[in-house]
Parts: sequence; structure tokens; C-alpha cells
Amino acid sequence: MKIIELTGSVSLRRDVESGTSEQTKAVKSVIEQVQTEGDRALRTLTERFDGVTLPRFTVSEDEKKEAYENVSDRELSALRNAIRRIRAFHERQLRESWFFTEEDGTILGQKITPLDSAGVYVPGGKAAYPSTIMMNVIPAQVAGVKRIVMASPPGKDGKLNAAVLVTAQELGVEEIFKIGGAQAIAALAYGTETVPAVDKITGPGNIFVALAKREVFGHVDIDMIAGPSEIVVLADETAPPEYVAADLLSQAEHDEMASSVLVTTSKALAEKVKEEVEKQLDSLPKKDIATSSLENYGAIYVAQDMAKAVEAVNELAPEHLQVMTEKPEMLLGKIRHAGAIFLGHYSPEPVGDYFAGPNHILPTNGTARFSSPLTVDDFTKKSSIISYSKEAFARDREDIMTIARLEGLEAHARSIEVRNIKGEESK
Repeated sequence: MKIIELTGSVSLRRDVESGTSEQTKAVKSVIEQVQTEGDRALRTLTERFDGVTLPRFTVSEDEKKEAYENVSDRELSALRNAIRRIRAFHERQLRESWFFTEEDGTILGQKITPLDSAGVYVPGGKAAYPSTIMMNVIPAQVAGVKRIVMASPPGKDGKLNAAVLVTAQELGVEEIFKIGGAQAIAALAYGTETVPAVDKITGPGNIFVALAKREVFGHVDIDMIAGPSEIVVLADETAPPEYVAADLLSQAEHDEMASSVLVTTSKALAEKVKEEVEKQLDSLPKKDIATSSLENYGAIYVAQDMAKAVEAVNELAPEHLQVMTEKPEMLLGKIRHAGAIFLGHYSPEPVGDYFAGPNHILPTNGTARFSSPLTVDDFTKKSSIISYSKEAFARDREDIMTIARLEGLEAHARSIEVRNIKGEESK
């Protein structure tokens, strides 16, 4: 990793979400094929991209039972404990409808309604991400979404990963489909003979999944277009270098395009962390991926003071921010932009990934400047409630007509004018 004196602006933003013109064209073709041919297209595309011929896309009862046989008691216990903690956190986010009545009898308010349905995409094939299921399904369930549909690509054996399937069952997800890629997003958005269309699609995926989500947005809602993972560690001289190095590597192993950055006020810490990263890399199973990530998107910035360091962090607006300083809580009020903030030496990013409770689906690529983590609110919609009393209408009618005519909308004004309160009262 390079050690850089922090003198100017910094950025994590990369043009990784737009895709190439060929990728965009391919995704549009897949979506059109699924819209036109339905299940037949899904079968053809699964054979082409996943190398699997499936007699059906649904998961059999035998597969569900078999999945439990391939998950140890220790693993099942950990999954259940994580589900409990994540659910408890998200239940605190649930908001209720509200109304208030003014003195003249006017009633105003906001009605909160859960979405009817949601589709959850879970990456699969070679990898297994049970935590992704928890982070998508639990807030939807807490919100009150009645129908939750899950799609995940099958492995070469035509099955879903055991941990993924067990987690879905533990959460009570009943509609599970063995479909991946852009074709899964298209199926969830538009529906096929087998797969029901949903109102919102959430969950991460590769560039083709991201582009497909972007294409169907507007017909359905989506959570976000997520880019490669990223972490920024903000540290002073009190941070243990072996902790910092391990935390930087925890993101670097994700993807060659993942970004791991240290911002510190200590040149001595910077040197020690660089050495420790190289040392820990040697024994890392995904050494090649992590090495590429660090070489291209990793950096160690040395700031002249903590004020400059915090300013750099806010400019980076990272997905994950770890604050490893002597008194991390003292800096919290100064941090404006970060998807998730981890305070102290014993709050490494994987605690949030899997177990603490807050959602790990976070804004990336600098979008934490204006975006938030996935929450229960993302699976609800709001309706405004307006019930004007006669007294309030009489009081405000002239102002309303004035504004309507100011905008050149005479029919709007006449909608008010026709309700001649004074005339009605004189009858």
C-alpha cells in the first residue's frame, strides 16, 4: 500500500456501475427475452450462463431437508443468533401512521403501508451469503410485507447452497427460485409463468445484476445500485497496527475493485500498518484478490491533524468507516458522511456484516453523502391524509384560488370556487 501525505482532496469514486455498452446491450436483451418467453427464456439462460439444466426452478422439499443435514449445529446456532439480533434492531425502526386534528376540525396525517411484495436477490453459484438473506428479508418482514420471493443462482449440481437454503427456511421464506443473473431480476420485475412479479427488488449482485436492476427501475422499485465494497479506517497513534491491517484486508479480499483506505494522524502507525498488511497477506487464502485490490484501490493517508483527517473521511463518504482513536465517540458528531460507523478497537466491520444488528446493505461509491443503509422504511410507502373542515375551507379558499391562478390553472381555482361556502351558508 502507498503512504501518501494528505495535502489535497481524496475520493473513492469509481465509474464501476455504468458498465460497458456491450454489457448494457446484453442485459437489455436478457430482459426482453424473459418478458417475451417467460419460463422458457429462464431455462435457456440458466443453461447458458450457469451451465445447469433445471427441470424446475422451485426448491423441492427433499432439497430443503437435505440442506439442514449439511449445516452443523454450531452453524445453525450462529445463524439463529444473528437472525434474532438483526430482527431486534430492525423492529426499533418500525414507524406507525399518525394523524392530528386542528382546532377547526381539519384532520391531517400520514398513513404508512407495507409494500405488497418484495423480491430478494442472493448471489450464489460458487459463493454463499446467508447474511445477505437476513439483511434483505428481515426488514421486509418487520415492515409487514406479505409476499417475499427469493432468487439465487444454482450451483453446478442444480442446487442452492445449504447455508443459504437453511437461512431462508429459518426466516420463513416460502417462495425460493433457483435463478440468477439479469434473468432473475427480469423475472422478479415482470413475472413469468412460475415466478411472481414483485413491487421492489433488493440485494447485491455482479455488474449484470446491477445493470438489470437499473433497467427495471421505474417499473419496480430497487434498493440501490451497489458498487464494490469499501472501508476507511480513521486512526491515531493508539490503534493497534495488526488490527488496522486485518480490517483493511477484510474488505480487500472481497473483490479486485474493493477499496481499503487508512486515514491517520500518525506517520509511525502508517509505516507499521503497511508492514503488517504485507505480513498478513502471505497467509490469506484470497491473497491474489486482496493484493490486486490494495495495489489499485488501497492507500494510507497521513493527515497533519485530526481535523484534516475527519475532513478527508467526509470527502470519501465511505460505505464502512472504522474509528480507531483514543476517544472515538468524541469524533462521532463531526462525521457527516458514512454508511456505517464502527467505533473502537472491538467493533471491526465484520461485526456489522454478520451479527450486530444494523443492516449491512450500505451506500457505496461516495453515495453516503445522500443515501442511507437499507431499513424497514424501504419496504413501506407513505400516503398523506387530508380531511379539511368547512371552516378551514372557507378560511383558505381565497389563498388557494390565488395560487392556482398564479400558476395559470383556472380549473384548479374553479374547483375551489364552485364550493361557495358563503352562498351555501345563506341558504
